[in-house]
Parts: sequence; structure tokens; C-alpha cells
Amino acid sequence: MDTAELIKKALKEDIGSGDITTETIMLKDKQAEAYITAKEDGIICGLDIAKEVFQTLDKNIIFEHLSKDTDKVAAGKDIAKITGSEKAILTGERTALNFLGHLSGIATETSRFVALCRNAQILDTRKTTPLLRNFEKYAVRCGGGKNHRMGLYDMILIKDNHIKAAGSVRNALESAKKANEKNTAAKMKIEIECETLDEVKEALECGVADIIMLDNMTTEDMKKAVNIIGKKARIEASGGVNLKTVSEIDKTGVDYISVGSITSSAKRLDLSLSIRK
Repeated sequence: MDTAELIKKALKEDIGSGDITTETIMLKDKQAEAYITAKEDGIICGLDIAKEVFQTLDKNIIFEHLSKDTDKVAAGKDIAKITGSEKAILTGERTALNFLGHLSGIATETSRFVALCRNAQILDTRKTTPLLRNFEKYAVRCGGGKNHRMGLYDMILIKDNHIKAAGSVRNALESAKKANEKNTAAKMKIEIECETLDEVKEALECGVADIIMLDNMTTEDMKKAVNIIGKKARIEASGGVNLKTVSEIDKTGVDYISVGSITSSAKRLDLSLSIRK
């Protein structure tokens, strides 16, 4: 689903058979000037999506960026100016703010994790809102993070249930290797999730994995795993990552730290829209 279609569906969800309040209060339309304002400090993301919301309702609306995506703004900062049909502004207000607040919240939360790391890159996961993945992963980038795989189609990532289904780490990796050898068009990166140091050693013996994920390990075991792996594969830490633990994980020497919460449970940034004339 492209952005235009998604926005139309979001507006339809809110408007339904009509914006009863606006149509009741405003018997005649008029031109208005409104501003979107940050009510707390944060990183802005989603301005072009908000713009498209209003211009879907009325193509003549003028949406002026007073900030840009990736900008760090302080509470009280006006981030956009909207000029045009007052009815369209009122009708599109909530849908635009829902997108903008949600994506800015993800960007802001991502930036907090990034600020606490000196070595590792912060990655997102597939813990995203259905149909909003592209938006949310864009928000992660706006916050300074990096995108992990976009879906099930662009990387071979062997998790614990795959290992159980295959019978062992070795069996899973050998199957992945054979599949990759057949795929002459574009070979996929192979990543495997390891929960113990023994699994790490088994994965290394196969010599297949591009990335080894250390899943829910203690920081002490992470350090041991980093020493065992060396430069033979890239190393990702996952599980139990939060703002209190990320710095210690970063110090273990891993290359990546994946954080599901930056997309699954980031608090939306508080924004408001006010008509000023």
C-alpha cells in the first residue's frame, strides 16, 4: 500500500460518513491560518505525511515546513504552518497529528538510545504496526538508528524456533547455505540467533553466518562471545535492551544492538494544532 492510499484509508476511518461537528458549526467555509506546535522536546518526523493529509482533503492548502524531519525541537516550537480551507484543516487535524506524533515519538525514542551508544549501531526490528512499517522504519532513521531487515524476504534470519525445526544450529545453517548457493541472482545475508556460548561456537564452526545474534545473554556472556567470534562475523545483541541497559551492552564490543521497543512502544510526541486567524 502506497502512502496516498494509506492516508485516504486513515481519513476514511476518521471521517466516515462526514465530519458532523465541522459541518454543523461552520455553515460557510473560510480561509484560515493554523500552526502545528511541539508541546515537548523531541525529534520531528512525518511532516510530509501530515502535509499530504491536508492536501488530500484540499489540494489548495499550503503547508509550510517551519522545521524539517530529523530536527530536534524544543517545547513551544512551531513546526508547520497551514493556510487554506478552515473546514479541511479542522477535518484533517487529528489524522495529521496522529501520524506526526507517532512517527516523531519513534524518532525521539530512537535518538535516546543512539545517544547512549559509542560503538554499536542501534537497529530496529519487525515489531512494527501493521501497514505502517515503512513509515516507522523511516522514523527510526530520522532518530539516528539503522534499519534491520524490512521483512521476511530480504535476509535469512534463523531464530530459536527455526533451530528447533531444523534440529540444530548446524542443520539450520547448512540448509541456509544450500538455499543461498541455489540463489544465483542475489545471495542473502545469513544471521543466526544464539542463546548460549555453545551455540555461538557451533555457528562459528559452520563458517556460514554473516551475523551472529546474541539473544538475551548477560553482558558477561556477551563479552565472552565477542572474544570467541572476533572478526569472523558481525555481532548483534538483542533482548532485554532498554535505556538503563543499552550503555553496558554497547561496551561489550558488539556491532549492533536491536531494540524492538523503539517501534513497538515509543510514546508519541505531544503536538498540537491551533488556528490563529
